[in-house]
Amino acid sequence: MTDVSQAEDRTPSRKVGSLAGLWPFLSVYKGLLLGSLVALVVTASVSLSLPLAVRRVVDSFDAGELPLLNLYFTAALGLAGLLALGTGFRYYMVTRLGERVVADIRKALFARVIRMSPAFYERIMSGEVLSRLTTDTTLIQSIVGSSVSVALRNVLMLFGGLALLALTSPKLTGLVLLLVPAVIVPIVVLGRRLRRLSRENQDWIAASSGNASEALGAAQTVQAFTHEPRSIAAFDEVTEKSFDVAMIRILTRAAMTVIIIALVFAGVVGVLWIGAMDVRAGTMSIGELVQFVIYSVLVAGAVGALSEIWGELQRAAGATERLIELLDATDTVQDPAAPRALPSPVAGAVAFEGVQFHYPSRPGQSALDGISLRAAPGETIALVGPSGAGKSTIIQLLMRFYDPQEGRITLDGVDLRDLTRTDLRGAMALVPQDPVIFATTARENIRFGRPEASDAEITEAARAAAAHDFIAALPDGYDSQLGERGVMLSGGQKQRIAIARAILRDAPVLLLDEATSALDAESERAVQDAVDRLSEGRTTLVVAHRLATVRKADRIVVFDGGRIVAEGSHAELVGQDGLYARLARLQFTDGMPGELA
Repeated sequence: MTDVSQAEDRTPSRKVGSLAGLWPFLSVYKGLLLGSLVALVVTASVSLSLPLAVRRVVDSFDAGELPLLNLYFTAALGLAGLLALGTGFRYYMVTRLGERVVADIRKALFARVIRMSPAFYERIMSGEVLSRLTTDTTLIQSIVGSSVSVALRNVLMLFGGLALLALTSPKLTGLVLLLVPAVIVPIVVLGRRLRRLSRENQDWIAASSGNASEALGAAQTVQAFTHEPRSIAAFDEVTEKSFDVAMIRILTRAAMTVIIIALVFAGVVGVLWIGAMDVRAGTMSIGELVQFVIYSVLVAGAVGALSEIWGELQRAAGATERLIELLDATDTVQDPAAPRALPSPVAGAVAFEGVQFHYPSRPGQSALDGISLRAAPGETIALVGPSGAGKSTIIQLLMRFYDPQEGRITLDGVDLRDLTRTDLRGAMALVPQDPVIFATTARENIRFGRPEASDAEITEAARAAAAHDFIAALPDGYDSQLGERGVMLSGGQKQRIAIARAILRDAPVLLLDEATSALDAESERAVQDAVDRLSEGRTTLVVAHRLATVRKADRIVVFDGGRIVAEGSHAELVGQDGLYARLARLQFTDGMPGELA
């Protein structure tokens, strides 16, 4: 996977050539590119033609020919009108192109990161991804929709102006060109520093966004532990670092601008003084000198503008690298090149065969150590054991959020790695330990399980999950907004929404990861009855700490330290007086010997 670690570990932007990474997005819109280029060339050409008209006007004063003078003024007015139209058309074309390209980049980036496996998010904060999706793409929009066009126009003005300067007065032009090395040196030297500072500035902005996202996402916890001052101090520290780097970048760019403009205009003034002496000597007309002055101003202005834009291009190059870094990031879980199809209908036979697995962030610690487990179609298996024993990891691997380092996992005899993730997950319904509620209505939260479901099916699923009554009591019933992360609901209500979502999905394999952990006794009984009905005819894997919820399971598998240490029915495991019996004794008899069956 491409390294997308924290801000302080980032390498600086290497070169403006990184902007070439935008070409795949730009090349789709050849018509807009061509139109923008034509408008650019036309406006630059007209701008370079205006000094010629001015020269004619000035020299015609001495000639005293009124018709000729009127013609030159009319021509100058026509050129100005053409310049106005061309500039307006160029602005429309390049701005539209910038908006379109950035929209495409944002869509491509979101489509990429939303499919990335959890291992990706072990190495980068979601807030930083959001920063790239917003701040970095906004930089790109500024460059594509404005700065690149302005830069190209000034490049044309620079070289076109130099050519016309040479035609006007080779002597004076030669003197102007002596200034070029003095201008290029600070651009190269300071430009390299700007590249590094621009990338570092963007990295700190991303870190600030990630810090804020994490704190705001846990605002109640922060407040409950009176951690606001520390959270504010941490955010302030990152923000100030971003500000400090930005100040250095701004000072560097300002210094570069001052040096370049001072050198350019000092040189131009000196050259024009020599030109004024030539006019006095009669070797140059006043119109030619005026023409040379205007071209000198255009060339000097182009150099100054390019020095300004160079800094923007440096920042955009850094932003482009960061975006391409995400777009090119390699996922640890990949769909096969030639996927197999699941049998139809899916029976739901699940098998783990010698599975060895450790999480990417903990390579030295086995989460599962040589696990072999089979679930027959329609069988309900409960996975129990102490925290960290590997129970939820079974669910993670079965959903193929990760792939095992050794062994294989099959569904109806097909290795999960031979299936597309869409086909695999389409055969499963998951109720996670921490239910996810989206900032939309109760109806749409349940419909998330099966988008094409009817309102009647949604209501039926809610009733089965013991969620209908509290949903109906909300101000707008099923159309009530639940707020970000379901802030309007209790923990038990969130869990019942998640269970209703899984019921609506109606998949052949049901995965329940502590599905009733946040329910009160009455709701737990209602939901357990719903789960029992839902489990009929489908393969069900239940992860549970509360053993009362798994007594009816066809088989209970006991995990400890990433291994299966026992399996059987509730009565059989209690009779073995092993880990399960100890856990059951703690839960059912407060640790005292007694009847557990």
